[in-house]
Amino acid sequence: MATKSPKALNISTSSVGELVNYSSTTKLDNSLELNPEHDYDPFKERNVELPNSDCGSLAHLVKCSLGTGILAMPHAIRSAGLLLGPVVTVLVGVLCAHCVHMLVSSSHILCKRERIPSLTYAGTAELAFRSGPPSLRRLSSAARIFANFIMAATYLSSLCVYLVFIATSIKQVVEHHYPDNVIDIRLYVAMLMPFALALGMIRELKYLVPFSALANGFIVVGFAITLWYTVCDIPPAGDKPYVAAAAELPVFFSTVIFAMEGIGVVMPVENSMRNPGHFLGCRGILVAAMSFVTILYTVVGLLGYLKYGDQTAASITFNLPTEDMLAQVVKLLIAVALLFSYGVQMYIPAEIIWPHVKRRVGESRQCAAHYAMRICIVCGTVCVAAAVPNLGPAISLVGAVCFSTLGLLCPAVVETATCWTSGLGRLRWRLWKNIAITILSLAALVSGTYKSVIEIRDAYAL
Repeated sequence: MATKSPKALNISTSSVGELVNYSSTTKLDNSLELNPEHDYDPFKERNVELPNSDCGSLAHLVKCSLGTGILAMPHAIRSAGLLLGPVVTVLVGVLCAHCVHMLVSSSHILCKRERIPSLTYAGTAELAFRSGPPSLRRLSSAARIFANFIMAATYLSSLCVYLVFIATSIKQVVEHHYPDNVIDIRLYVAMLMPFALALGMIRELKYLVPFSALANGFIVVGFAITLWYTVCDIPPAGDKPYVAAAAELPVFFSTVIFAMEGIGVVMPVENSMRNPGHFLGCRGILVAAMSFVTILYTVVGLLGYLKYGDQTAASITFNLPTEDMLAQVVKLLIAVALLFSYGVQMYIPAEIIWPHVKRRVGESRQCAAHYAMRICIVCGTVCVAAAVPNLGPAISLVGAVCFSTLGLLCPAVVETATCWTSGLGRLRWRLWKNIAITILSLAALVSGTYKSVIEIRDAYAL
């Protein structure tokens, strides 16, 4: 799960406002629905003030999918096995890329059908239902609301994971220097509240850019040092299982989904491209980005598990020898990087929630209401993180509930609804394929949630 770039977030959140206007004014043109292959080219109609090059878009997409989730990959491989883990990681990478492809291609079809230059994730979901099967059209507004809700829930739950990670890293370093002063992890989470509030109160993205730049630098240095620790003196495979117990597979799948998915900012990246036609295709930006991410995640996960075996922690940085000063620096660097990313990560859910709050307060009180909303968001994430400060189950729970829904279930439903009138392919292969993806996502949601809740219960004797 990556720290999102300010530029990508800026595009996404501005599109949220556009979506509100679009949703209340756009009507379905039945003549276009019957003839989607008309001459309208949405790419030529886009007016992007500062478009991204292919290289810039590739960098954004890689950063969306590549982040601190990579530190959890060795723990995921441990839950699947030495052989099964890497193989299924590659398959999950292919599945994630295909789901992104479904979402973007559906957006292109709908843009042509409705003569709209671009659509957000929620806008694509709404219009797919509105132009899909007659029985679904009355649910178009609900589809938009659900997409925005799951998007906000995904980002907010990721913030909780960030806080747990930061608190755990600081706790390890502090207790190494002061072994007699053992403090409950929840107090460390609570002590992060003032810093989270300070960053959460920053409403303008331009003021968050310096924090994001520092965070990116810290993460790169931290990753490099962590990888150096991982590849040094790797022991033989020994008796490490090639295939782990079936009961651990839901945790593996949920963790990998959490780590890889960056679908929440895919539409803003695609909408901001100078050449959006280069996003899809065998040589497109999507294939290049996801190939790199999948290979890197597989290699890091495999090397980390080979190095630490059954002792592999929820984050590979927790396995670094705390007595080494360099390892302490890594833990603090990544902790500070995540803390600096808090304000940026909070931006999208705040922008999604704010219009609903804004409608309920007078104009004179909107500024105070906006800050009050942000304070509530920060306090909520801190309370949830303090309630469940166990990183492993927290990651798998977020992956199971949020990312399996946002990254797998929604794209499958959106593509099916989009292609319902224009054609589902020979023998309706798209329908059967999407049914299979839907079943897989629901299975991951149920089994991953159940396993994560059981681990949380056992950890805290609930």
